[in-house]
Amino acid sequence: MFRSLFIAPCLLCLLAQLAVAQEWANKMFQTRVHDYGTVARAAKTEYVFELQNLYKETVHIAAVRASCGCAMPRIVKDTLGTWEKGGVLVELNTRAFQGQRKATITVTIDKPFYAEVQLTITGFIRTDVVLDPGTINFDSVDQGEGAVRTVNVNYAGRSDWQILDVRSANTNLIVEPVETQRANGRVGYQLKVQLKSDAPSGSFSDQMILVTNDAQSQNIPVRVEGNIVSPLTVSPATLSLGVLRPGQVVTRNLVVRGKAPFHVTGVECEHDGFQFRSNGDSKELHLVPITFTAGSEPGKVAAEVLIQTDMGGSASGRCLVTAEVQGEAVAEVTDSQSPTNTAGVSAESDAGADAAIGSGVQE
Repeated sequence: MFRSLFIAPCLLCLLAQLAVAQEWANKMFQTRVHDYGTVARAAKTEYVFELQNLYKETVHIAAVRASCGCAMPRIVKDTLGTWEKGGVLVELNTRAFQGQRKATITVTIDKPFYAEVQLTITGFIRTDVVLDPGTINFDSVDQGEGAVRTVNVNYAGRSDWQILDVRSANTNLIVEPVETQRANGRVGYQLKVQLKSDAPSGSFSDQMILVTNDAQSQNIPVRVEGNIVSPLTVSPATLSLGVLRPGQVVTRNLVVRGKAPFHVTGVECEHDGFQFRSNGDSKELHLVPITFTAGSEPGKVAAEVLIQTDMGGSASGRCLVTAEVQGEAVAEVTDSQSPTNTAGVSAESDAGADAAIGSGVQE
């Protein structure tokens, strides 16, 4: 009996220490709870739990698992260096499940220390509203051409059910709901979604809201995603000039490629340390030299270079150029300049995960 009385407090103390030790992992997540709200059956429903590595050590996510088949998690990026961002994407399985759902997502981290983070998702999957297809996808649409997609909304229940409005924050979309069926308690709509021809290039993921006359569950979310492909590509998209001395001059070439011959009409950059040259020829591939002169002030440089052309729709390309200018007397980055100002944690550290890693948190 005395032995049991001794073990019980020790066990409670150990569990409390483990909870504190894993707090470093919890701090990386912006939020650990998400409610999908009420969604239609077969609707594509996803959420990304974002996280950022706040520490000097590299963080590795080993695995994710869900307590219920209604949630399907996957790792967006498993290895994160200092300040790098990643995420755990969780999809609600709206095809195989219905009604109120709740699941716990366990994220297992094995580096630099073992830890588990618990994420919670909830949502209500309707059985009376079905989307076909479950998402509106504008995949690989050429910029300047626009496109049209349709989705069918089928309702079973009240014969007076209606879609009153469609709301979207994306101004590049035009939506027209057309009623296709109304009989015996079944109502059908077809949503005609138009992507404007002047929409900018790049990928997007948005959500439209169908506003209905159902007082108990008025709004139905519909996911819209796509990728608008520019006729112009710039390579590399990100150019690193490395570590430079004050006054040092470096020149690199950007490769600008189009689907048809074009002129480069201008190159712009807000940073005054850059100079550019371009010729007047019309061709499908251009080499655009960029020259950077490092200034006298040490520090990091990040500038966007905009390349303008005479292609249809005034297509333009962008490149992010980065560099680091070192002071003359600085030979290496000191501890005070590193992402944390405490000593890094090694595999041999016996100070405990929370005490060791937690000291590197940047508030």
